[in-house]
Amino acid sequence: MDLSLDFEQGPIRPPSEAGSLLLRVTRNCPWNRCAFCSTYRGRKFSRRSLEEIKSDVDAARNVWDSIIEMSRASGSGGALTRQVLSEILRDPSLPDSFRSVAYWMASGGRTVFLQDANSLMLSTDMLSEILHYVRQRFPQVERITSYARGLTLKGKSVDELIRLKEAGLTRLHVGMESGSDKVLEFIQKGVRSEHLIEGGRRVVAAGISLCLYVIPGIGGVDLSHEHVVETARVVNAINPAHMRFRTLYVRRGTALAEMVQKGQFVPPSEDVMVREIRTIIELLDGVTTTIVSDHILNLLEEIEGTLPQDKPRMLATIDRYLSMSDEDRLLFQLGRRGGALRSLDDFADREVMSSLIEARKQIEREVPGGIPEYMEAVKRRFV
Repeated sequence: MDLSLDFEQGPIRPPSEAGSLLLRVTRNCPWNRCAFCSTYRGRKFSRRSLEEIKSDVDAARNVWDSIIEMSRASGSGGALTRQVLSEILRDPSLPDSFRSVAYWMASGGRTVFLQDANSLMLSTDMLSEILHYVRQRFPQVERITSYARGLTLKGKSVDELIRLKEAGLTRLHVGMESGSDKVLEFIQKGVRSEHLIEGGRRVVAAGISLCLYVIPGIGGVDLSHEHVVETARVVNAINPAHMRFRTLYVRRGTALAEMVQKGQFVPPSEDVMVREIRTIIELLDGVTTTIVSDHILNLLEEIEGTLPQDKPRMLATIDRYLSMSDEDRLLFQLGRRGGALRSLDDFADREVMSSLIEARKQIEREVPGGIPEYMEAVKRRFV
């Protein structure tokens, strides 16, 4: 295999970057101690060299050009038609890079995501050169984004972040998780709320779009109120462009799972986590943040909108769910987790309701542990 047609990619990216080219500039996570995460467990963090990264960008360019040539050879004129895409996906002789670039081209080929967990660990000079090189090799690219840790951002000056923006960095995704120092310490996040605020404000001041991730339920039963009040406080202090909810799921093999087994952490119920989301949104004030709920684990996918104008609608959606009977809320959870429902409006369909009632009866008859164990198993498939 020609190595100039292959490049390295890491394990994860945000859902919003599903159509992006994944370019690995660091490997794994420099912190790697968060109690709720197992993504990089047992893997050592390292920085890739500038030569390696540029070589990967060149390889992606070579693959792009090869796909265009394949299209021309098949009579499609260089376009990524369904036929060309199908041939690439079915050809086992092609490296995975062809499938990655083909999907990227099919998505428009205009967005790039820098992996892994904290690309901002690289020097500003090196990152700037990488960003310039990506733009040089792919002039059509309009958006380049990356994960970053709040503490790392605190170590970057506004001037440095402005340099990165001018070089082409358009958005940073930050796993805030909670604004509570008690919660952050408990989950071993390695950052305090003051660091999140200072780093976040610098990103906003530099004109880079900031997306904060919040985990409903991460405070457990004991710190639920503290979690939501302090989270809203930090978001109000930063005014990020986006805030995304990622409903808690306790993964096997994590420190948090061990805490659950020892009785040190009690996860909130689905309804409590929905109420947490409601309280956070209600307490947000003086910000123009867009709320996003684009993850399969979020029970109410339709809780999306921009503050302040969409706050009443989002709260009304949550209240609509909370006002349902215990039985209907359980059926909705079953339908949402099983993929039969996307929204509360779907639940109004009598045929769907009838099917869910029958499904509940069957699960209670056939699944040891009943509905709770079934929904746990369903969630496990998504994380």
